[in-house]
Amino acid sequence: MKSTSAHSNASAVELVSLTKNYGDGKPAVDAINLRIAQGSYCCLLGPSGCGKSTTLRMIAGHETVTSGDVLLENRNITNLPAAARGTAMMFQSFALFPHMSALDNVAFSLKMKGVDTATRHQAAGQLLERVSMSHLAQRKPGELSGGQQQRVALARALITEPKVLLLDEPLSALDPFLRIQMRAELRRWQKELKLTFIHVTHSQEEAMALADTMVVMNHGTIEQQGSPHDIYNRPNSEFVARFMGGRNVIAWGGSVITVRSDHMQLHDLSDRLEPGRHALTTCITDIEYQGTHVLVSLQAQDGAHPQTAGAELTVMVSEDRFMSQPFELGQQAKLAWSADAAHHFTAD
Repeated sequence: MKSTSAHSNASAVELVSLTKNYGDGKPAVDAINLRIAQGSYCCLLGPSGCGKSTTLRMIAGHETVTSGDVLLENRNITNLPAAARGTAMMFQSFALFPHMSALDNVAFSLKMKGVDTATRHQAAGQLLERVSMSHLAQRKPGELSGGQQQRVALARALITEPKVLLLDEPLSALDPFLRIQMRAELRRWQKELKLTFIHVTHSQEEAMALADTMVVMNHGTIEQQGSPHDIYNRPNSEFVARFMGGRNVIAWGGSVITVRSDHMQLHDLSDRLEPGRHALTTCITDIEYQGTHVLVSLQAQDGAHPQTAGAELTVMVSEDRFMSQPFELGQQAKLAWSADAAHHFTAD
């Protein structure tokens, strides 16, 4: 199959009824079906134990498949050893050999294939140059920062020229500032290399920043898949809405709605609302200054809507708006939203 862009319908990886059962009850991965477009960046995300890492390990060949199939460019690789699949794995711990230089770490898989020293060092050197690590080629992992180690781990994964790069929570060991820097670099490398990346993370922010396609998993199944924009703005279940965060889930009018926290407004109880707007009476339980905005937490106390009683809610108020009309802890306030800001779905 020819290489195509991320917007093509061609699949780099296809999972068909993929299942992993450890024999201790409910499957860890339960007959999932997924197509990942060639040249795209796909993030698998969900809470701990949802099956995302197990899925990645089955694609990599590091975990046996109970039933179902893994296809890479229409080739069934389900039972092939990891080295014969055309995939490469970048681990959370980086797993670099501490006694080897960065250059020899990158060249190691070629050494195992019997490639001569000069040839493998030349290939490793080119990859270290690509990830801006040529000047540190002779340093050992213990002499490198976390971000530098990650660049070496990426170069080592790429030296086998994989069709698909698998990344198992690759940013979780880094500090927050470096994490943001490295995810920008991962995205840039993915675009430059035109490779398919499949990235496991528990971070919604990380997935939204990186992914063309997000796959939200829960209890071994896929809850929702789509673009970050679609999943954030149109969650198809209460689980997805709550997991993605930044939203309120409210029992309203005999159904369940979700409204983005930044699409809600905070008013004094005496304020009159414009037509087409809904509101709840709430009590302010927390106020957190976050720079550009103030995050206000509230608890619903609306006698007119008893189904909402006790609901925990949040609203993002711009810094200027909050400073011009500050609210206080324990104060009752009206939390309002327009009807067209609400997204409806069936409760879990």
